[in-house]
Amino acid sequence: MLAALFFDLSFGWAILVVLFWLGSVIWGSLTIQSGYFVKTFNSGNSQNQIALTFDDGPHPATLQVLELLEKHKAKATFFCIGKQIEKHPEIFKKILENGHTVGNHSYSHSNYFGFFPSEKVKNELDLTDALITKHTGKKPLFFRPPFGVTNIHIKLALKKTKHFTIGWNIRSLDTTIKSKEAILKRILKLLKPGSIILLHDTSQRTVNVLEQLLIHLDRENFQPVTVDQLLNIPAYEI
Repeated sequence: MLAALFFDLSFGWAILVVLFWLGSVIWGSLTIQSGYFVKTFNSGNSQNQIALTFDDGPHPATLQVLELLEKHKAKATFFCIGKQIEKHPEIFKKILENGHTVGNHSYSHSNYFGFFPSEKVKNELDLTDALITKHTGKKPLFFRPPFGVTNIHIKLALKKTKHFTIGWNIRSLDTTIKSKEAILKRILKLLKPGSIILLHDTSQRTVNVLEQLLIHLDRENFQPVTVDQLLNIPAYEI
């Protein structure tokens, strides 16, 4: 009887340990700030600088984003999808001409990116690196994983590609929240010196939010800079 009770208790604890481990892995995979699998850069230490970052372009809406940044003398970092660079090369060139930093956001941005084996992840990064290098003459060192998902396969790929993984500490949710007022309120509530803000240069809604955000940053004397300036790390391979 005692042996059976001991077995039941041991089995129960084993199940709890497995569930805790599984929960930790899932949390670590979905929470880029955790650094569970990959070291990530999520904020800086500047007194008055923040970094605006835009994912999923280049896109026709990128042109409006660039106009607003130019108007407010702000610099930003664009994490570009390889297929989008192929689709909109002139818009990509415009990003570079305006003095902004670009980084790698995978080639396909597949919904299944988090399930890719390490070699396929590396292939996605290599393809987009080649497209960026074609226009810049330099290999990009910044990578932001699609959906902010990291795992052991992405870790193994990055060990070979040597990219810096750039996260964020303010996720605007501009692709899911419909109200531009709610998006702006969310950003301003979390805003602090050294913040890295995640936006997407793919919709008119984000363009409208950006205009109000830049006005607020001007008023509060925040300087929007590129990620490499904020973190003092190289954006491209020398």
